[in-house]
Amino acid sequence: MIMAASVYQGKPIPESELIINDDGSAFHIHLKPEELADTVILVGDPGRVDMVSEYLDDKEFRHQSREFVSVTGKYKGVRMTVLSTGIGTDNIDIVMNELDALANIDFSTRMVRERKRCLNILRIGTSGAIQPDIPLGSFVFSHISVGCDGLLNWYSDRDSIALLDFEDAFKVHVGWDRHLPDPYFVMAGEKMSELFAGCTLPGMTVSASGFYGPQGRVLRMPLAMPDMLAKFESFSHGGFRITNFEMEGSAIAGIAAHLGHNAGTVCAIIAHRYLKSSNPDYKPVVRSLIRLCLDRLAELG
Repeated sequence: MIMAASVYQGKPIPESELIINDDGSAFHIHLKPEELADTVILVGDPGRVDMVSEYLDDKEFRHQSREFVSVTGKYKGVRMTVLSTGIGTDNIDIVMNELDALANIDFSTRMVRERKRCLNILRIGTSGAIQPDIPLGSFVFSHISVGCDGLLNWYSDRDSIALLDFEDAFKVHVGWDRHLPDPYFVMAGEKMSELFAGCTLPGMTVSASGFYGPQGRVLRMPLAMPDMLAKFESFSHGGFRITNFEMEGSAIAGIAAHLGHNAGTVCAIIAHRYLKSSNPDYKPVVRSLIRLCLDRLAELG
């Protein structure tokens, strides 16, 4: 893991850069430093926070601000925070930076703490498979996240955490359109990958910047790369193939790698792009995935 250095080098972070609410909470997610557990579960749907928190004991609070709903409680004695992110890597940029600020910046002095706190961050999501042998209802852990969203390119040293050989091979294979942002490939946290080995399918997951065109769906507007799905499906490198689409995991993996957190994404497969099928009654599958994730995360203590 890479631990990012503060650009302020011992100086307080200005109010314009780190906005703290009057109650001492982070600007968007409305969590206070003492309310954040070391283990964080991220879900997209605000309603899914309540689904996860049903399994928690000793719940301390329930906050809500826009799409950001949060609960902290305990599962098998392990303190966990559940937080919704909404849709897209733009929201993940907010969530990941504010989680790190809560963990590693002193809100009273606005100074970066000398001793850094490593969070265990897991996204539990839903996804569409693009490989014919991945069945509906299966669970895919993203050992590698493919960012087609461009978010990580706004941060320095992005090449230091990216799998550049994957990136180069992918752009050649797909015939990457020059108007699109450079894709990036990032590994999940090693501890998180080990935690889900054997109970999930290994994945190389594309995080798209939208639900329609960026995932190869056509309604009324034609695509810049009409054969995108076929090219994605046929790409393989380093023993990995692209398995599924979702919309947040790449930013989680990339920012976590920069900031020194242990992060990963695991998704329930509720649609099949290759077979053009879906499971609209997917909540029981998501509940099964939630229980699996809680049990595994409890092992981290």
